[in-house]
Amino acid sequence: MIGPISGAHVNPAVTLGAYITKRVTLVEAAGYWVAQLAGGIVGALLLWWMMRTSPFYAKPKIGLGANGYGASSILHVSGGGAFLVEVIITTFFVLVVLSLTREKTSVAVSGLGIGIALAVAVLIGIPFDGASVNPARSLGPAVVTGGAALSQVWVFLVAPMAGALLAAVLQLLVYPPPAGFFGRRAKTQAAGTQPADEQVQPADQATTTVPNPRSPRLGGRLRPKRRHPASPGSP
Repeated sequence: MIGPISGAHVNPAVTLGAYITKRVTLVEAAGYWVAQLAGGIVGALLLWWMMRTSPFYAKPKIGLGANGYGASSILHVSGGGAFLVEVIITTFFVLVVLSLTREKTSVAVSGLGIGIALAVAVLIGIPFDGASVNPARSLGPAVVTGGAALSQVWVFLVAPMAGALLAAVLQLLVYPPPAGFFGRRAKTQAAGTQPADEQVQPADQATTTVPNPRSPRLGGRLRPKRRHPASPGSP
């Protein structure tokens, strides 16, 4: 729905990958990041406002789906384990996004592939730390919930961005940009030289192709020159 408007980044990690692969400028990336993080907080506030109307909801006990490790993890993984998991699943997801959004790729196939990749990443990450993959998705619930979620949120802000950086590097290795890694087109020839097929021959070495009079185009035999009748008054 928002793809034709902004590209539907939604995720700061995806925006970082797009910036490193030179698909957006730094100013554009900064605008995406501000909007994404603000949207994550506003979305968490809206969810809390809806949930608090239920008599069965208690924010300290149920929370808002914030990510976490240790006691907040289903598998009780450590902070280092949660960091590693987020790097791996975010690298996978951002690499899929960058690969399927290149030029000449089908929009329908891209959307389907990205959706499947996100579902796989989330299913893998949920038992470990709740599956962030998206720093904006982690920041909003952590800010609104507070407590342990807020103290642990740094893992889910840094690790996905590290995964996006790794994904962008892998993407550039597989699909190098035409202008080179540093924005300069690679030089394949020495300065001041021309390809062999484009070199200009000196005037004294220039050759003129003369059609063979016995070639099939001329009927395979010599053709005599036609004599034009002399015009009146000619010598």
